[in-house]
Amino acid sequence: MQPPNSHHLEAAQGWLELGNHEEANEELELIDAPLRSHPDVLEVRWGIYAKVTNWEACLDIGKAMVKLDPYRFTGWINRSFALHELKRTQEACDQLHEGLYRFRDESLIWYNLACYACVLGDKARARKMLDKAIELGGDKVKLRALDDPDLQGVWVSDGGE
Repeated sequence: MQPPNSHHLEAAQGWLELGNHEEANEELELIDAPLRSHPDVLEVRWGIYAKVTNWEACLDIGKAMVKLDPYRFTGWINRSFALHELKRTQEACDQLHEGLYRFRDESLIWYNLACYACVLGDKARARKMLDKAIELGGDKVKLRALDDPDLQGVWVSDGGE
């Protein structure tokens, strides 16, 4: 993506990081129409819709991301996260598990699979997935996991940590 479109994308990313999804959306609207389906643009668009909890739109965007660039792990994560938020956790788990074969070294894939397994009641599997996520992502992943409501069953089941 070339300027000025790349500048609008960067500005949108900045606005989103600052928590201003409306300005982020305004910047994306300034990108040339044919480039609005670029995976980088879709990733920011997903973040905008997630900010306003429009999970149906997030699901559509996540599906498009996986279709357009199946080698970008964020599309797989975004699609499954939207499914989970729509209370379709088994489907989220199944679809993200497919992505695991492509992205075995991505801690976030393992982490999300641990969350889904825990929510679905498979605490042993959740713990194994979480252990792998921590192995790949380090203490930062473990600290996040300690506060994640989706993973509370993992800590309770083994007496806490």
